[in-house]
Parts: sequence; C-alpha cells; structure tokens
Amino acid sequence: MPREIAIVGAGMAGLACATQLARDGRQVTLFDKGRGPDGRMATRRAEIGGETVRFDHGAQYFTARDSGFQEQVALWESESVVARWPAAGEDAWVGTPAMNAPIKALAEPLEVQWAARVTDIVKSGQGWRLNVDDEIHEFESVVLGIPAEQAAELLANTHAEFADRARRTQSRPCWALMAQFPERLECGDVLRGGEGDTVSWAARNGAKPGRDGSESWVVHGSPDWSLTHLKEEADSVAGQLLDAFLHQAEVMPQAPLHMAAHRWRFAMAEPVDGPDALWNAEARLGVAGDWLIVPRVEAAWLSGTRLARAILA
Repeated sequence: MPREIAIVGAGMAGLACATQLARDGRQVTLFDKGRGPDGRMATRRAEIGGETVRFDHGAQYFTARDSGFQEQVALWESESVVARWPAAGEDAWVGTPAMNAPIKALAEPLEVQWAARVTDIVKSGQGWRLNVDDEIHEFESVVLGIPAEQAAELLANTHAEFADRARRTQSRPCWALMAQFPERLECGDVLRGGEGDTVSWAARNGAKPGRDGSESWVVHGSPDWSLTHLKEEADSVAGQLLDAFLHQAEVMPQAPLHMAAHRWRFAMAEPVDGPDALWNAEARLGVAGDWLIVPRVEAAWLSGTRLARAILA
C-alpha cells in the first residue's frame, strides 16, 4: 500500500512542514539529494594545517519576526542550537556550532533519506509514484520543498497552475568565497557592500557564536556580479572575490592558507504574487518554499508550516 506523505526536499521548508505533520500523527518520508542536512543553511568543512575549519557558506544569519517562528527559535535556543549574533544586527541569529544546526535538529526525529534524488512524480490513481534514483515509491500525497526552478521541472506534467507559479519565479545566483588567513585582518567582523560593489557581504566566520575563533571568512558576490560571472571557473571567481573583498575592506593584502568558491545558482528568489503555500486537496499535492514569500530562512519555515496546516485542515 502507498505510504502517507512524501516530501521532496529536506531544507527548512520541507522539514518545517514535516514537523507539523508528524506532530499530528501523520507518516512522513522526506527525500533530499544532499548528503546531509543543510540546504542553503549549509556548512562546509575544510582540513587546513591538520585542523578542521568550518565555513557557513550559505545563509549567514536569520531573523525572527513572526510570533510562531519566534517560539521555534526560543526552543532552538534552549537546545543550544542557535545563538544571537550582534555583529550582524540586534535581531540576528545563527546556528551553533554551525549554521546547519537548526536543520539537523528538525531532521533528527524524522524519516529522511539523504542522497536520494527524485527525478519524476507521476499521478497514479488516488496517489503518486515517485522515481527516486530509478526506484519507484508510492505515496498518497506529495509535497515539494525545493527551489522554484527545480519545482517547475517536477510540476511541468503534473499541475499546470503550480508549475506556472514556479516558472514565473526567478532566482538570482550568488558566488561564495571561503578563505582562511594566517593572520587576523584589521577590520570589523562584518562587511556590507553597497550598490555597484562586487562584494555584497563578508563575515569573519570564526567570530560567530560557538565557532573556533579562526580567521576564516565567507565572502558573497553581489547578485549582479555573480550572474555576470555565473559560468566562470571556481578558481578564477575565488581570486576575483578575494581581491574585491580586500579592497572593499581596506586591509593589507595577504595570501590565504585556504581558498575555495561555491556557486549558489538559486540563491535569492524574486517571488511573484500568490499564496504563501500551495495545496491542492483533490490532487493531494503541495508546494512550500521561501520563494513563495521572500528569500529568508523565516519565510521558508512559515511556508512549510502553513502548508502543513492546510494539509491537516
């Protein structure tokens, strides 16, 4: 018999939806193509000089303005998986000891299949058939908690209205530089770029709460610059971002001990008007994600939570 609910994508939106459904006793299985919990709240490890250094190369921090999300953040704080980060703002929070800590906390009690790529979803009678790495899984309901561009592909032949909403949502890319320096840079812990700057954001990652204090930095290229250089090689992009960062920070250049770049192709969605979560009760199909509201961690949680409430209703 088909299992109850499948959720494609175990980022913040998918996990928030699954958490609410599981609390109501629903049987939920999540599938995620990643090797572990992170999504865009990702943390990358690097071995540098015999030590493991972590870089939060995706989302740098999040805020909590909705009362429901504030309650969730308070719970995470009590579990020591988040902490305030005053350097980024009075209302800024980060995961501890890494940005993906809240994602890990949400995923831990749930059934999540990692490194599982869903390539197709097909309506089958009253339910759905999912192709997961060439294996067929059957479920009564399906939820997509993935970026708009990826959702559009899976929805193309299954739900025209939802597919159209996803197609009309465009995401801007972001190149991220991860660099470890041998000596402390004489500048503040956070750099915010201005209009026309190559670097839109840079942060001393090692100075965040719960970190190791190392001189590790994460540097984000601006959306326009990242789009212009989208298809360039990572090594070339890393060098350009390093030069731009040192120039904007007005610090003496120094050669990093480690340097790598990562391309976030779907970093910042530009939502179109419509509901915060999509649910078709007759088809038993739902969609959630920050791209339905605004590109923020809080928005992803809100979208997933509101979709779960619609399913339960």
